[in-house]
Amino acid sequence: MSSDVTHGGAAAASPIAGDRTAASWPYRRITAEQCERLHEAAVAILQRTGVRLELPRAVELLRGADCAVSADGIARIPATLVDWALERAPRSFTIYDRGGKPAMVLDGTRTCYGPGSDCLSILDHRSGERRAPTMADVGEGVGLADALAEIDYVMSMFLPVDVDNRIADRHQFRLMLSRTRKPIVFVTYDASGCYHAVAMAELVAGGADALAAKPFLACYVNTAAGLLHNSDALDKLIFLAERGVPVLYIPGSQAGVTGPATPAGAVAMFWAGVLTGLVIAQLVRQGAPFVAKGWGGGGLDMRTMVYGYAGPDQRATAITLARHVGLPSFSLAGASDAKTVDQQAAAEAALSLAVESLAGPDLVHDLGYLESGLTGSLAQLAICDEIVAWLRHLKAPLDTSEAALALDLIDEVGPDGQFLAARHTATHYRELYYPALFERATREAWSAAGGTTLAERAGSAALIDSGGVPPHRHLLSCS
Repeated sequence: MSSDVTHGGAAAASPIAGDRTAASWPYRRITAEQCERLHEAAVAILQRTGVRLELPRAVELLRGADCAVSADGIARIPATLVDWALERAPRSFTIYDRGGKPAMVLDGTRTCYGPGSDCLSILDHRSGERRAPTMADVGEGVGLADALAEIDYVMSMFLPVDVDNRIADRHQFRLMLSRTRKPIVFVTYDASGCYHAVAMAELVAGGADALAAKPFLACYVNTAAGLLHNSDALDKLIFLAERGVPVLYIPGSQAGVTGPATPAGAVAMFWAGVLTGLVIAQLVRQGAPFVAKGWGGGGLDMRTMVYGYAGPDQRATAITLARHVGLPSFSLAGASDAKTVDQQAAAEAALSLAVESLAGPDLVHDLGYLESGLTGSLAQLAICDEIVAWLRHLKAPLDTSEAALALDLIDEVGPDGQFLAARHTATHYRELYYPALFERATREAWSAAGGTTLAERAGSAALIDSGGVPPHRHLLSCS
């Protein structure tokens, strides 16, 4: 632990100094005052109720930082230590591609998108069958995510059943290392899997120092609940902080089950868990790259006891809170509770991606998820890629330059002319949005091409096998 942990005595001024590039994001679900109330509530939980830590080393780190720790491992963290950690956590950092080029700058100005990990089933885009996934499916998913233009990072998507399930995470990580140059977000089943993944990445990067200098991966770490941090999660957190590898720290949260039934109470409770992870990471290594959970507040559907991935309750509150305190955030969208690639799946993916994109987390995952996180679909991932392309075009700044306004051309063409033959049109038409999967042909042309639905086009074997690029997307590259 660093020797300059000075948080005792009178509380220092809060490190919360306003939003990270707030003007870039038009949607705030909660006000600055509500952010303060939620953050203060989480800090009060840490001081009054405390958190249970199931790893002795984590307990000793907090005890050494003057936290009160009970005999059974419940730590109470003072507000001054939370402020100290927030002051030292990086407001921004970069995740690179495997070639060492900056790929994702987590500075609050751009949202990056990726799939998820470890779905228990796959909806086969060739047969329509829901079945157990294999390593071939993992490889195909990695290849598709690598090829899709709007997918910024790769995750393993499926839990393969044709390898030893005790070490399947190592096989998944090996495939990701070998089949993409995009950044990798990985999940491991235990702490040793995290050690092995980082060791593999260090070999690829050229050593531990090289990987810490230009990390091309981040680890997604779940805790049991906001106030219950299991030993594996804490072990991973400490190890990653020591190595300088970014950690996405995600306390479990289900309103009405592992937290209060009210969204505000559920958020306050898991935010206390986020702050616990932040404090421990900064005690291990000041400036350790840390990403906060950016979704939560929703819960089980009490009629079915199924957790709703796509509902509105968990949207944007935690993103706004993370931006308010200055932390990068990792959120969830592009997922659906539908069981197949249908209208519900498209609607829920579009709604969730739209809200997240306007609220502005740094990372969004679980694109392509169906069945409340149990099933993954490559066709759904391709549809999400199209939705993200639409949203990124929407959010792009409007060009109001002299060339874009084209006053001289308008004057030349006048009230009675048309612009199809103008050189200006040939120069600029590619700047408009052109869908790859969404249908825009005439009805006659659509019928002649097979009259396919969006799900059929996205799930075509030709699309997946070609690396996720529909043939007509290439037309815009023609001169």
